[in-house]
Amino acid sequence: MRIVIAEDSAVVRAGLTEILADRGHQVAAAVGNAEDLLAAVDEHRPDVTVVDVRMPPGFTDEGLRAAITIRRDHPEVGVLVFSQYIETRYSADLLGAAPGGAAGVGYLLKDRVADVGEFIEALTRVAAGGTALDPEVVTQLLGASRRADGLTTLTAREREVLTLMAEGRSNGAIAARLVVSERAVEKHVANIFSKLGLAPSDADHRRVLAVLRYLGS
Repeated sequence: MRIVIAEDSAVVRAGLTEILADRGHQVAAAVGNAEDLLAAVDEHRPDVTVVDVRMPPGFTDEGLRAAITIRRDHPEVGVLVFSQYIETRYSADLLGAAPGGAAGVGYLLKDRVADVGEFIEALTRVAAGGTALDPEVVTQLLGASRRADGLTTLTAREREVLTLMAEGRSNGAIAARLVVSERAVEKHVANIFSKLGLAPSDADHRRVLAVLRYLGS
């Protein structure tokens, strides 16, 4: 993979660069602010970017807003937000910024990534057009959704299924996680789309995109 890293901490930036290089990936640029991130993506056209939320000069949401710009202007570039913070104000915009919806986007929390392998797997998935969303991010996005009224009609189990769908999991993976049958998951999925007014689909990827488009609507 060809990667651009945006991280204001020089130590974390160097660590990520070393980890990725050791595994055979090319770090085209490693920058410390949002302005340099946008310039690096324009120049190098990477497969994926790793972006922190809070960056200079204000250390609020500069990285996330830059990520939205990348999604809009370079939809072929995957974006993995990697941060200590969940910023719900712009996260839904991030998921819906590119023409392809949520394809090629991720949001992971630094203190919840268990190991390097998990991080590399998520980054590879995002670069390939998949999704990688921490369940806590999904939960907060659901709570912040402007269409929360529809969500209140979901049962607790349907919310669990919706969260796992938004992580990019297949019906089989959801069934294994919840220790239920795949047919039970299919029924929950159908109920979710019915309650949210979303047309169901037999394609798992399209269902994930539909859920995330709903979150960003």
